[in-house]
Amino acid sequence: MLKSLPNSDDPDLLDSDFPEAGQSDEGQELFEHFRLEVDPGQAPLRIDKYMTSHLERTSRHRIQCAIKEGFVQVGEKTVKANYIVRPGDIIRFVMPYRRRGVEIIPQDIPLNIVYEDDDVLVVDKPAGMVVHPGHGNYEGTLVNALAFHLGISQSADEEGDDRMGVLVHRIDKDTSGLLVVAKNDESQLRLARQFFEHTIERRYMAIVWGDMPADEGTVDANLMRDPSDRLRFCTTPDPEKGKHAVTHWKVLERLGFVTLVECKLETGRTHQIRVHLSSIGHPIFGDERYGGTEIRQGTIYAKYKQFIHNCFEVCPRQALHARTLGFVHPGTRKFICFESPMPADMAALLDKWRKYVAN
Repeated sequence: MLKSLPNSDDPDLLDSDFPEAGQSDEGQELFEHFRLEVDPGQAPLRIDKYMTSHLERTSRHRIQCAIKEGFVQVGEKTVKANYIVRPGDIIRFVMPYRRRGVEIIPQDIPLNIVYEDDDVLVVDKPAGMVVHPGHGNYEGTLVNALAFHLGISQSADEEGDDRMGVLVHRIDKDTSGLLVVAKNDESQLRLARQFFEHTIERRYMAIVWGDMPADEGTVDANLMRDPSDRLRFCTTPDPEKGKHAVTHWKVLERLGFVTLVECKLETGRTHQIRVHLSSIGHPIFGDERYGGTEIRQGTIYAKYKQFIHNCFEVCPRQALHARTLGFVHPGTRKFICFESPMPADMAALLDKWRKYVAN
């Protein structure tokens, strides 16, 4: 009996059952986990063969890669491909999440590819681009563009083609910056392990409301879905209701009523940076969902109010950018790191505030 066990109401954020597993926020991991119970009458059989026979459209090679990387457990113990299943065994495992039943139309959309080889592709996503098709955005997404670039057809994905490039994390539509794409099974799972173990280096730049109280700090607060608005998340002191989340922040530049900060993720949850900064009274500038489009600082008089509205027009989205992405290359096993320059809209916003402070 096979059961899919997502730990989130958001189909794009699927956590792992494994004790050492972590999650990824504005770098959300796109993996789901399953529970498979071996039937009472099952004859002894290698676990890789058993799983292959019970997973539709999943190759034995893909399953063997998952086992090799330590993502398959029986009785809370990691097993090898030659483990012999027995009646009543409970198999828990993680596999890259693939949307079935959602048409992936390859589209010739320009991509800012920072790096590419046979194993991985690193892309710098612009603000405004949705990562995955769905929820009214079935075209013009990053996945549509990647399908065209990689020469993958919809039929190939439906058949479980292992060549289908898979994102192992994502960032929000209105967040810009770096994402890594795995181009084969081994790369998917080796990158996933790094996300789970928090060894991926991810740093973000954000422009937030207010003058931060110190030069650096940490927000350690559990996150849960807001009971009054399912599109939002909020903090909670109850570890049973929320998921552990830690964000480290550091001031890069103070600009009076706003501050440029760098955020480093220790864990990762949906909207983690946005929620954490808002929870300490410093929402990201322009973040409509978490209070960033309200005038939070300064005396509201006509000239200042017009200046703020002009700022919103210059950068009409949350001022959040995934600047740094570093990881151990799944093929060479060497650490590589990439930096994305400040996007034009955030740079223009900073210039406006610098001029305002100077005057």
